[in-house]
Amino acid sequence: MRLYDTSARSIREFIPIKQGEVGMYLCGATVQGSPHIGHIRSSMVFDVLRRYFEFNDYKVILVRNVTDIDDKIIHNAGHEDITWWELAAKYEKEFSWAHEQLGNLAPTIEPRATGHIPQMIEIIQTLIDKGFAYVSQGSVWFSVRAFKDYGSLSGQKIDEMLTAQDLDTGKKDPHDFALWKASKKDEPFWNTSFGPGRPGWHIECSAMARAYLGDNFDIHGGGLDLAFPHHENEVAQSKAAGQKFANYWLHNYWVTQSGEKMSKSLGNTMRVKEVLLRFRPIDVRFYLLSAHYRSNLEFSDQALAEAATAFSRIEQFVIRAYEKLGDIQLSKQLPPTFKDALDEDLGTPSAIAVIHEFVTNGNTALTNNDKSLPEIYAQVRIMLDILGLDPLNKQWQKESSQELSGALDSLIQSMLKQRNEARAAKNFVVADSVRDALNEAGILIEDTAQGSRWSINKEKK
Repeated sequence: MRLYDTSARSIREFIPIKQGEVGMYLCGATVQGSPHIGHIRSSMVFDVLRRYFEFNDYKVILVRNVTDIDDKIIHNAGHEDITWWELAAKYEKEFSWAHEQLGNLAPTIEPRATGHIPQMIEIIQTLIDKGFAYVSQGSVWFSVRAFKDYGSLSGQKIDEMLTAQDLDTGKKDPHDFALWKASKKDEPFWNTSFGPGRPGWHIECSAMARAYLGDNFDIHGGGLDLAFPHHENEVAQSKAAGQKFANYWLHNYWVTQSGEKMSKSLGNTMRVKEVLLRFRPIDVRFYLLSAHYRSNLEFSDQALAEAATAFSRIEQFVIRAYEKLGDIQLSKQLPPTFKDALDEDLGTPSAIAVIHEFVTNGNTALTNNDKSLPEIYAQVRIMLDILGLDPLNKQWQKESSQELSGALDSLIQSMLKQRNEARAAKNFVVADSVRDALNEAGILIEDTAQGSRWSINKEKK
């Protein structure tokens, strides 16, 4: 397998540190607000990578952190008039819901920043002792010029970097970044030997990655916007503290609207909960995987609708084949073209094109009752399973069940309205016929002061 490594600025053959095992760290949510499609695209890329590794019999440890304390969380909590931890918990639940809705597997571990303050303090003290960090006005700063390889990940040079001129904070150099922030009035703080305060953003990930993956692990991932300064700073502080850190750096590109990166600051966020009011989750997942992860994806309802139409052709083949063949053992062998697509830097667009080819052949086999159908069906199912898109997976069956329940309720409510209108008009023949039809279908009707209610007659055979 070959993956594009940001630090090498080239595609490299993937060689795990330990044969048969892969350790991955993914920068997860800063739970300051509702998740948008851009957030989930990042997690989805690494969800597919994890599924593919596991298909190839790798044991995968996927760490996806939650940043539950930072400036924006504190700021937004003030606007919502709740505590910072209430706001963090509220939006963490929304992120978990969004991941589940869009088919992302739960990570092996999902650590919170606030649960790893001792590990952060340990690294910070090591950096102070080694001369890479200094205490000033109650804060601890990392000295970027003390680390000779600073800029190696992003390819930037210190003297060409733009930065705010905020030396009044106690920084010795405008490029230095905070490892520990001195406490402020009415803000949360933890007591340390270098003063009360709270962690800087970057130290969180270094501490959590080390806690669960060790000093050296295989893959570190996240959105392209994190490559600098966040990931650059992670590399500097971790390596300065004596860690080897990540062997490969993978970055997914953005979801854009009208050419602009989707973000809260631009005000063009497409929240997951809003998108799912208009489109099925499985169609949204198909859409997000239809572009290569290192390509920007222009978001629009029209593009998503077109993707949904394309996926429906795949889905209908799977359903028709299932009706004919029933459930089957998924294939243990991938079509070479599909494998080649994923082996070459997780090429999901090419992989989806292979699925379309198999579906075309499968539809022909269905029509002609060809003996090749079972094999085609088994291979389509396993390819979809690796992408998290198998419509017969229990994740999506749950979705179908919810849709069916909603449609059933709408139909019955319409019939109850017809019955009530007939009763009001004293047309008891029509009213009784509606009631009898529902009863025959196994639907119990209860007339109450608040109106008519329905339930399933569980005793009806």
